[in-house]
Amino acid sequence: MNPEEEGLIPPKPSVKAPANFTSPDELYKELEDSVRKYHPSDDLSLIRKAYEVALNSHGDQRRRSGEPYIIHPLCVAIILAELELDKESIAAGLLHDVLEDTPMTLKELIGLFGEEIAFLVDGVTKLTQINWDMDKIEIQAENLRKMFLAMAKDIRVIMVKLADRLHNMRTGQFWKPETQKQKARETLEIYSPLASRLGISKIKTELDDLSLMYLHPDVYKELTEKIYSTQDARERFIDEIKSEVAVKLEEAEIKAEISGRVKHLFSIYKKMVNQDKTLDQIYDIFAVRIIVDTVKDCYAALGVIHEMYHPITVRFKDYIAMPKPNMYQSLHTTLIAKNGQPFEIQIRTFEMHRTAEYGIAAHWKYKERGSGDTTVRDEEAKLSWLRQILEWQKDVSDNKEFISMVKNDLDLFSDNVYCFTPQGDVKNLPAGSTPIDFAYSIHSAVGNRMKQAAVNGKMVPLDYKIQNGDRIEIFTSQNVKGPSRDWLNIAKSTQAKNKINQWFKQEGRAGNITRGKELVASCAKGKGFEISDLTKPEFTKKVITKYGFRDWDSILAAVGHGGLKEGQIVNKLIDLYQESKKKAPTDEQVLASVIENNKNKPVKIRSTNGVLVNGVVDVNVRFSRCCSPVPGDEIVGFITRGRGISIHRTDCVNVIALPESEKSRLVDVEWQQESFHSNEKFMAEIKIFCNNRIGIFADISKIFTEREIDIASMSSKTSKQGTATINMSFEVGGVDALQQLINRLMAVNSVIDIERSNG
Repeated sequence: MNPEEEGLIPPKPSVKAPANFTSPDELYKELEDSVRKYHPSDDLSLIRKAYEVALNSHGDQRRRSGEPYIIHPLCVAIILAELELDKESIAAGLLHDVLEDTPMTLKELIGLFGEEIAFLVDGVTKLTQINWDMDKIEIQAENLRKMFLAMAKDIRVIMVKLADRLHNMRTGQFWKPETQKQKARETLEIYSPLASRLGISKIKTELDDLSLMYLHPDVYKELTEKIYSTQDARERFIDEIKSEVAVKLEEAEIKAEISGRVKHLFSIYKKMVNQDKTLDQIYDIFAVRIIVDTVKDCYAALGVIHEMYHPITVRFKDYIAMPKPNMYQSLHTTLIAKNGQPFEIQIRTFEMHRTAEYGIAAHWKYKERGSGDTTVRDEEAKLSWLRQILEWQKDVSDNKEFISMVKNDLDLFSDNVYCFTPQGDVKNLPAGSTPIDFAYSIHSAVGNRMKQAAVNGKMVPLDYKIQNGDRIEIFTSQNVKGPSRDWLNIAKSTQAKNKINQWFKQEGRAGNITRGKELVASCAKGKGFEISDLTKPEFTKKVITKYGFRDWDSILAAVGHGGLKEGQIVNKLIDLYQESKKKAPTDEQVLASVIENNKNKPVKIRSTNGVLVNGVVDVNVRFSRCCSPVPGDEIVGFITRGRGISIHRTDCVNVIALPESEKSRLVDVEWQQESFHSNEKFMAEIKIFCNNRIGIFADISKIFTEREIDIASMSSKTSKQGTATINMSFEVGGVDALQQLINRLMAVNSVIDIERSNG
């Protein structure tokens, strides 16, 4: 018997050394074979096309290990095939790096594969570019919002990303130690919980174990050695249990598949830490799994097992009658063997086992393309937790509150308690929930009007901790004006706390607006200004935009409840008021000196800077330093006062943020065709974000030397977290050369992201 195949021993990470790696074509054959095992269609032309495009796009690119880069997308696609996903997901897995690491554009990808696959690839690319800075609340909150929005549009985006992260973790031995720890921490805090919430234990458990290997290598090594050193004794014990169970189930005429396994290393490690025990003190680290045909057989098998061994009743869990939020179903019972050793038995059907391993992926439905139909994904309707998070995004503006809510809900993590309504409906709440949580799980109106609660027919206080099996009844009254703020300290569920907070925000809005209005007026008066002069629509509109609120009343309400300081609002209004009073030349006066005599002259005049200016003759053209446009960029001209026309990129923040009164000074400009073929150089500026390490400057400078590009200036700043920002300016011939340079710099070890200066 092979212990690893039997699941008795946690498998070592499946990291293959480059020298032992099969060729890309052999690996692609493995992918095709894997897809053919489950997919209803034999037409794999889409997957073949995606492979060929990815292979050609990545060309001679190599990973840090030295292997061809195409190996990574192939392995990601194989992981997705192991989850039995649709062909579009497999294709997206093969193509998931082409937008980030090759010259291919989104438009080209859409032309080759259509909107659906291009959306998946673009979504994964955007998630890959996220820098999960665990120490910065604002960055983490914004990135969580982006991730959930991408998932809501198509859940397959995160499934491709999970496969991408899993293969990267499998080959993480080529990262530097600090990168290994950073990626492992990120995996445990973000990706493993998401895999858990999606019910994909096949990915979650391996991500957990690989993270443990990088975060605590000594612990990982010690656990692995100890488990392997005692494998003979464990095998004898588990074989004995399996044999005894098989005989009894056969006597009861219950067909079953029986296997044994050691719980994965990370779960053992958590139990050791939480219970402050050594491995030798934890005896129930392995389990026997019984898989049967029907739910009826599950309960019949449970009866047989409880006749054979003494059950520990407090450790029995019925996840069949009350499934976990991620769709997991199984019977769990902990028993005492004849030798006094505790062990766990899990009983489930084959369909339940498939769901336990593959989660939402186990329920993927296929419909072949025909008359405009799209893939049917009925199971996405079960992602109520995702829809709930999206609702929170609309209501919660405070980043700390949002992250706390998400992590509490994705903690996914916490155990659940199951209780019943008077009608017998099951409610699934976080462990430690109270009648307040129960009331708000029914409806916000029930929670807001709750007066008393009864559990199993007896009145209980509102801070009563609900137990499994409790029957809860809520009594409401129209005389109750609303929840108490104390309830925020009593409620356990994120849902209840969110609804209580929303009630106070809505009920107190009118009072907050009044108070905010008084505070702003008083502050303005103290600075010698009349509030009526400062709150003209043209001023308030800019303040609303600056702080991201819906309207002026929302600004006042935020000031009223302390979310904004009245001083910062008044100071901004004063700046806008004083700016409007400055005597500046009118647009007509400014433009007259440049345009007046050009009405009858040619529309396009050649400039001396490689730029054509529409309708303007003999003016100085200069390239702005704020965004450093180069040939190939989309550009626009801005007529300055006395300094000719400045050329900006159309995405320059200074152009985008121009006040309406200034936009009339913009003129159409375009590059001369000669600009793309001349030897003239143009100044460009970029920011390189990277993990600081010895030699990073030398590696970056080497690329410039190889391409014969002179560096005009170079400066850097390093954060406390060890992330460096390098600002560089240099001359290039155009946007294509610049993009090739950026692609080459992105391949440098420790480089995280690169941005062009943009105002």
